[in-house]
Amino acid sequence: MPIQFHYADVPKFNWKINPLKQWLKSIALEEGFKIEDLSYIFCSDEYLLNINIEYLQHNTYTDIITFDLSTSPQSPEIEAEIYISIDRVKENAQTLHQSFESEISRVLAHGILHLCGYKDKTDEEEILMRSKEDFYIKTSPLV
Repeated sequence: MPIQFHYADVPKFNWKINPLKQWLKSIALEEGFKIEDLSYIFCSDEYLLNINIEYLQHNTYTDIITFDLSTSPQSPEIEAEIYISIDRVKENAQTLHQSFESEISRVLAHGILHLCGYKDKTDEEEILMRSKEDFYIKTSPLV
């Protein structure tokens, strides 16, 4: 199965999985990519903090970490693991006055957009990334 959802230390969501998977595939296709093997791992702040420290040497909380496992950086086929802190998403949703569903959709799309080559380190990159997220959130089956 190309897209899988795992729950590390948080309760499982009661989402309609097939429409969600179709939405994620459509984002990749719209950007010129195909999902071959993509795992989303939903977890707590502490779980993701440990990954951030161990693999990226960052001692900070984050909402998402994306590991590109593709064999070639130029490959149009996506193979990756995306870790998402549900604690961060909930807090960010509250801070940004968004629903949890809207914010989780943003983060789900954000991970795929990184895998499609979008970055968010500079102001210009961040503006483009946010624009792309906003575009795809409009069609999310979660909102």
